[in-house]
Amino acid sequence: MAFERVNQKDWYKVLGAKPSDSPAELKRKYQKLALLYHPDKQEADVPAGEVEERVQRFIEIDQAWKILGNEETKKEYDLQQREDNLTKEWPLHAQIYLEDMSWNEDEQLYTLSCRCGGNYRVFKSETKDVSLVCCDTCSLVIEILQ
Repeated sequence: MAFERVNQKDWYKVLGAKPSDSPAELKRKYQKLALLYHPDKQEADVPAGEVEERVQRFIEIDQAWKILGNEETKKEYDLQQREDNLTKEWPLHAQIYLEDMSWNEDEQLYTLSCRCGGNYRVFKSETKDVSLVCCDTCSLVIEILQ
């Protein structure tokens, strides 16, 4: 499942959770909010405009749970969040194709020398999940192009 990145919601914020919360803690926070905002649990005297806002909030909460309550989609979401944060916070040194990096068959590892003398390293097992790689010595980052 690919996530829309443009103006993407912070699904942890929607649930009032943190990425470090356990699955049980995420579920507890989801259930608490779902009960609070579920359309069937609303008071009869709530103004119509507020009812619509609460329904939208419930839909957001449900979407957040669909992503964060599943181990695979949560992992993918967390990787994208990390990648987006790296892009904002770290200087991008270069955009490189994987085939332009050096291949080490014994270690199943791609490497590229950084201008500081350090190395960018990507294990073969990570190539599908990783698009930004930090230098092991300095704060520079390369983007792996597909």
